[in-house]
Amino acid sequence: MIDELDRAFDDDHDEDPRQQLPPGEASRQRRRFGWIRSVLAMALALALLGGLGLGAFLAYQKISGALGTSDWATSADGVEVQVEIKSGDTQADIARTLKAAGVIASEKAFVEAGERNPDALRIQPGFYKMRTHMSAADAVLRLLDLKNRIVNGITIPEGLSSFRVFKLLASKTGIPEDDFKDAAKDPIALGVPDWWFNRTDDKKVPRSIEGFLFPDTYEFAPNATAESMLRVMVNRFLTVTGSMNFADTVPAELGGIAPYEALIVASLAQAEAGNADDFGKVARVAYNRVYKRIPDLTCACFQFDVTVNYSRELAGKDPKPSSGLTHDELTDPKNPYGRNAEGMIPTPINNPGKAALEGAMSPPKGDWYYFVATDKAGHSAFSETFEEFCQDNETAVKNKVLTQSSC
Repeated sequence: MIDELDRAFDDDHDEDPRQQLPPGEASRQRRRFGWIRSVLAMALALALLGGLGLGAFLAYQKISGALGTSDWATSADGVEVQVEIKSGDTQADIARTLKAAGVIASEKAFVEAGERNPDALRIQPGFYKMRTHMSAADAVLRLLDLKNRIVNGITIPEGLSSFRVFKLLASKTGIPEDDFKDAAKDPIALGVPDWWFNRTDDKKVPRSIEGFLFPDTYEFAPNATAESMLRVMVNRFLTVTGSMNFADTVPAELGGIAPYEALIVASLAQAEAGNADDFGKVARVAYNRVYKRIPDLTCACFQFDVTVNYSRELAGKDPKPSSGLTHDELTDPKNPYGRNAEGMIPTPINNPGKAALEGAMSPPKGDWYYFVATDKAGHSAFSETFEEFCQDNETAVKNKVLTQSSC
């Protein structure tokens, strides 16, 4: 076609001495016809390519229409399987999980079924009882029916010692308590970074799991072991303290105190504060007693009964109320958790929650060395001197919080 245009142009413009064009006119006509040829050539090329593209598209449509989206009709020949939907899973993630378990025939079918059912966005994380060879639409409906969710939530309250955590987990799961004790012997293997056991004094640090079993409600896998459960709890601790920037904030705000020492103080605040409002102030008292000793104190020590009770748990004994602890138990010079033990105790005494960790990380400023609960809501009065402390004791007696003053 291009050649024909060239010939037509040449035939129409053979030089004739009787019909000479004005100067420059021949050049202008050649440029005009050259431009027309270029446009026609481009149009022809696009038409050819378009024809090929349309043909390929029609061929794809024909093939995909014949194949369709793989899906199953729910049938009775399927078997029950358990699948886990993880927190943050997208529809595509769920589809991959179901496809791998043989629940659905294709990931595409499930995603399309989810698009048709807006409630699919409400599918909750957890473990579900499903069946193989389900239609995608039925799989969506089954995941939305919470009757199919395997619920084995176990709530670990704040302030439990590891020994009481093991006992609770054993009672809820049927796994022997000794399995948890054995798994806890190596906290590093459970995911606790070794730098967590650094401290600023010269005391030898026993690598204990105490303090790292974060209190929360957990849904463990149906086939979870003692080790995997403790690993999940340690991971939650690391996630929470990481989000708080605990390990960096503590030394920056508290004059170089190690994060592990702050974890110990958080456990003390969790045990001693009768009200969450007082976590920070109790923590401040603990720091002052160990790191800012005053002449009024006979030792740089906490003088908390709760530390003595923890030593009983370490020895395999049950805790006692403070009134049941003897003078010898409270003041045993060989007990590193005794009331008068100098400096920071060896380990945390329980597993503190987030509020107690926050109180130990950023306690309010104050020169308090004493405190006592003064009302039935558990609020404490904090004082700088022993005389003020004794006055607060009288208030506690008047409010019937104490039967008698401890002064």
